Amino acid sequence: MKNKIGIVGGGQLGKMLTLEAKRLGFTVVILDPTRKSPAAQVSDYQLVADFKNEKAIKRLAELTDYITFEIELANADILNEISKLGAKVNPSAKTLNIIKDRLKQKEFLVKNNIPVAPFRNVNNRENILESAKKLGYPILLKARLDAYDGRGNVLIKDEKEIDDALEKLVDRELFLEGFVSFKKELAVMIARSSKGEIAVYPVVETVHKNSICHTVFAPAPVDTAIQKKAKNLAIKVIKVLKGAGVFGIEMFLTKDNKVLVNEIAPRVHNSGHYSIEACLTSQFEQHIRAITGLPLGRTDMVVSAAVMINILGERHGQSELKGLEKALKLPNVSVHIYGKTETRIERKMGHITAIDSSLKKAYNKALIARKLISI
Repeated sequence: MKNKIGIVGGGQLGKMLTLEAKRLGFTVVILDPTRKSPAAQVSDYQLVADFKNEKAIKRLAELTDYITFEIELANADILNEISKLGAKVNPSAKTLNIIKDRLKQKEFLVKNNIPVAPFRNVNNRENILESAKKLGYPILLKARLDAYDGRGNVLIKDEKEIDDALEKLVDRELFLEGFVSFKKELAVMIARSSKGEIAVYPVVETVHKNSICHTVFAPAPVDTAIQKKAKNLAIKVIKVLKGAGVFGIEMFLTKDNKVLVNEIAPRVHNSGHYSIEACLTSQFEQHIRAITGLPLGRTDMVVSAAVMINILGERHGQSELKGLEKALKLPNVSVHIYGKTETRIERKMGHITAIDSSLKKAYNKALIARKLISI
């Protein structure tokens, strides 16, 4: 049996993938520039190199049977090259190449008749002024590449804010997106195996602050018609993307009950963390199953409600975990600490998941636990 998995990226997603891979009997090699990265702490071996390092990625292919990634910064061109030479890279490097460029991603979705917010390609102030006349204020100026957790998004409320926005994203390739006045932000995790099997997770509601996910409610408190729309849209998206694995489809629910795709993650995603405690098969186990050709697991929730809250850094310096013992005294509360040695403001340092008979009860417990923990 081929049982060696290579993961480009050694953050918390890589760590949780590694834990599930090890449980299923795989050995894991991590490629990450940070020594003793969260994933490296639980893997068999780490290649210390940049995500885009051609030599290191080729070495990863030599050491493993399957290659995947947990970060869009992975070198899509080299991954595509090694896949042509026979390496099993999933999701497809072509998919990564489309999704990592957020303008290309929007254009790809529109080409495939998938609804998104209106957008324009812009390069300078004049482009933005001209586009703003069509899109209307407020508008979002976004970096095309290397943008996640809100890094690379600037809200422009009127013409006076254009110069400041351009200064914040100086030397970045840009595009402009119309602001969607949404009722809720939704997300669906969806998996496809290397054998074509598809499994869809429940629709969840996500709550963001400063473009960073803070809270996830599972299942989303929306009616069955909206849930069906969101799931069908996720299926439509995955059918036009290449490769196996778990994909995170982030969506907007508009005030007139339309569902639009906001962004796609070609990997496990923050909005699926709840699945560890709340679903028959976690998104992390599912991803390992998918990329290695194993049968996909069932995605049903095994509890009535689950709420996930991120533990975000509140200062700069060495991480120092406090309050864990008190938090774990709460019934049906799980705490995940990622093992990052340095904390920074709004850096994802861990997460809490609470399960209960209702979203309200689960949320209240998760909030209490979050207040008890500092790191």
